[in-house]
Amino acid sequence: MDRVSTGIEELDRKLSGGYPVNKVTLITGIAGSGKTIFGIHFIYKNCLEGRKCMVIATEETPEDVLYQASLLGRDLTPYYESGQLIIENIFENRSEMIGQTRYGFKPESLDIEIPNLVELIHEGTECLVIDNIGTFALRVSIKRLRDQFDALNYLVRKKGCTALLIMDESAHNITHQLAEYSVYGSIRLLVRENCYLGKMERYLSIPKMRSTPVSPEMSVFEITSEGIKIRESGGGNLVE
Repeated sequence: MDRVSTGIEELDRKLSGGYPVNKVTLITGIAGSGKTIFGIHFIYKNCLEGRKCMVIATEETPEDVLYQASLLGRDLTPYYESGQLIIENIFENRSEMIGQTRYGFKPESLDIEIPNLVELIHEGTECLVIDNIGTFALRVSIKRLRDQFDALNYLVRKKGCTALLIMDESAHNITHQLAEYSVYGSIRLLVRENCYLGKMERYLSIPKMRSTPVSPEMSVFEITSEGIKIRESGGGNLVE
């Protein structure tokens, strides 16, 4: 199976070369666990390799995405300015809708069918990140959610995209983790205390990745000024 680099060398090794091409991978985790940063690594690496990339952002402006990438030593601005990278600005659209009412927002104004997100994907897009799809999942009944995720996966693959769906843990849990059944693979990010060291650490696990031999062991990773560094299994050095 062909692979597309995750943008993180150690993660590529864990996944036999990267994310499966033309498949959808789900990344979940709490706020601050690094979900968006995994997306930035993926987009930056594939921009470098000449692929047409796109981010559908529901919680940040394009300027926010570009600034965060620059803090990690990954300058996406040239690709954004050239049009190789497109950042669809759903965040501001949502903010404008909220501002239209005096006492908050009208729920119906934010109703977007999850499969309809595909209509935002520009022709020729090879690598796609949707961050945060939990924004839309919470507006769908449980009875319809599985069908909508299945439809989104089918349509994204039909577009020829290798995609990351980023979803906050609260939305993932409230929706009974249904998204995980639809996608080809999933990565979970955790933040918890290391009792031996007496400090909080970030962990990564890969509960599902079809056609890929993956270890059930969790890996520790850090977010540095040079990006994500994952600790080798067995407690070795951190690698980018």
